Amino acid sequence: MKMPEKCPECGQPFELEVGFWYGTGYISYFLSFIVSVLTLIAWWLLVGISLKDNHFFWWMGFNAAFLVFLQPWLMRLSRVVYLYIFVHYDPNYKDSSVTSFDYETEEYYKKRNEPGDTGASTK
Repeated sequence: MKMPEKCPECGQPFELEVGFWYGTGYISYFLSFIVSVLTLIAWWLLVGISLKDNHFFWWMGFNAAFLVFLQPWLMRLSRVVYLYIFVHYDPNYKDSSVTSFDYETEEYYKKRNEPGDTGASTK
C-alpha cells in the first residue's frame, strides 16, 4: 500500500505538493461509481432486479463486497489517473527536468520537522 517517493526510472517525485493525493478520492469515487453501474447492469441482465424477491438487495450486498475487494486496485488506479492529469509523458524524460510546483515537498517537511517547531503558523 506504500507508494515510493520518486520514480525509480526518471526521478519524478510522486507527491508534487503537500496533500497532493487528496484529489484521488474523487477519482476513486468515480471509478467505484462506474464499477457499481457495471455490476448493476450485469446483475440486471443475468439475475434480474426485483424488490419482490430481494434481488436488488442481494446486488447491493454483492456490490459492497466487490468494491471492498477491489479497493486496493481502485486506489492505485486512481493515483495513476490523477498523476497523469498533472504529469504528462515526456519521451525525452532523461534530458528533461521533473515536474514540480512552487515549493519542494521535501523542504516543507524538513522545515516542519525542525526541533522547536510547534506546527503553528508564523503569520
